[in-house]
Amino acid sequence: MIREVAARPFGDQRPGTSGLRKKVRVFQQPHYLETFVQAIFNAEPALAGATLVLGGDGRYYNRPAIQTILRLAAANGVARVLLGQGGILSTPAASCLIRKHGAAGGIVLSASHNPGGPQADFGVKYNVANGGPAPESVTEAIFAAACRLDTYRTLDAPDIDLERTGEQRVGEMAVQVVDPVADYAALLEQLFDFDRIGELLRGRFRMRFDAMHAVNGPYAVEILERRLGAPDGTVVRGDSREDFGGAHPDPNLVHARVLVDELAQADGPDFGAATDGDGDRNMSLGRRFFVTPSDSLAVLAANAQRLPGYRDGLAGVARSMPTSAALDRVAEALDLPCYETPTGWKYFGSLLDAGRITLCGEESFGTGSNHVREKDGLWAVLAWLNLLAVTDQSVAELVRAHWARFGRTFYTRHDYEGIDADLAGELFDALRGRLPTLVGHRAGRLEIEQAEEFAYTDPVNGARSERQGIVLRLAGGGRIVYRLSGTGTEGATVRVYVEDHEPDPTRHGADPQTALADLLGLAVALPDLHRHTGRSGPTLVT
Repeated sequence: MIREVAARPFGDQRPGTSGLRKKVRVFQQPHYLETFVQAIFNAEPALAGATLVLGGDGRYYNRPAIQTILRLAAANGVARVLLGQGGILSTPAASCLIRKHGAAGGIVLSASHNPGGPQADFGVKYNVANGGPAPESVTEAIFAAACRLDTYRTLDAPDIDLERTGEQRVGEMAVQVVDPVADYAALLEQLFDFDRIGELLRGRFRMRFDAMHAVNGPYAVEILERRLGAPDGTVVRGDSREDFGGAHPDPNLVHARVLVDELAQADGPDFGAATDGDGDRNMSLGRRFFVTPSDSLAVLAANAQRLPGYRDGLAGVARSMPTSAALDRVAEALDLPCYETPTGWKYFGSLLDAGRITLCGEESFGTGSNHVREKDGLWAVLAWLNLLAVTDQSVAELVRAHWARFGRTFYTRHDYEGIDADLAGELFDALRGRLPTLVGHRAGRLEIEQAEEFAYTDPVNGARSERQGIVLRLAGGGRIVYRLSGTGTEGATVRVYVEDHEPDPTRHGADPQTALADLLGLAVALPDLHRHTGRSGPTLVT
């Protein structure tokens, strides 16, 4: 029986650019999850009578949330749900299923790289029919619907068996429980030379993949160890856990420290990689060699035609604004269109759909292509393995050859996490007010040539996005960027990005913090960062 139940007013709890992310305890409030999901159905009437993809990263509250959403979907007339077995679907795999099966959309349960567990984070994100994150027009419609909702529709029905593959029913709605890996792995096999990668992994080459007790454990074991023949144990922390083993599932130099230390050894593996909570972010390492996400994107773009799925060349490339301009130099040399977008994968969607770009990426460890409409951690790892297999070079040799050809862009990001939101807002308001006076500002050898707040007009659909970060461009090509991040659930994160290009990479040492010391000093001093944040330094450096 379908019931109408009083909804929970949403107030000012606006979803962020990556969907709705809150503490588990917030989602466990009576009617909270139901109100938001009903708002999705109200804002997207095309879901009625259509197929919906559903799954998540396996974090705490994933299973009960899925049962709740199935009952709402049935009550709102969804004809069919494709559900990952055990409630599991990585974010790129969800995008793959939406596109392959012609679904009208998908609901992905994840808080990405944020911690999991009863006291930690949960999230709900809606992906549209192209497989990508909902654009701002849709997220605004969902928020508006949540604010004016009086009731939600649900069905009195028992829970389904999340482990049993095949068809089950919730009322009149069919629920197809599917292998979460199969379609996604088949897609990757079309893009990469699995024979060459398999030869590499079965030989003397050694790699380590850290799944961080997150969603990509089953995917990595199936693809790397079973299909490609990597030795058992290549994948570590491969069992998915609701609390990610009590760790922070963010693949960076801090939270993947065990992997980083292993690769730092003289006799360590040849290649290391890690992916995040929902499987869309990645970090790649060589022995004693860290590849920045910006360099990773640039190297993959420069060598894309070595990969079977991209041998015909690239239509164009794109990067988020805070990502270093290393990609731009590849695009210029290869005569490729290059686009600069705001942070958020949804901004790449229209460019991908229009065929204007083939590869894209963000500095926050996200890289992908037109095969899906999400960043894709395992895709990036396999792209690196394919390049290593066909070039017979190490990671360090491949990147240094890239620098020799295109020059090196020294780059770093400093995060100030958990800042009081009002203090963070005051910092940006003060900096925003000073922009006209900063042009011509000098500090030693450094001079600011341009100071602006980044705004973006989508070249395909004309959509406008304002206040996407403050950018200071320096004489000689250096750049400082300040941005407020919306990926956390407590306080605000102030991100500071600093880069400088060196045509001759031999002129500086290997450490970006040393090479960028003057620029970092200026980046802290200009907004009086430590006073505004109440911190003596960043909480995370990458």
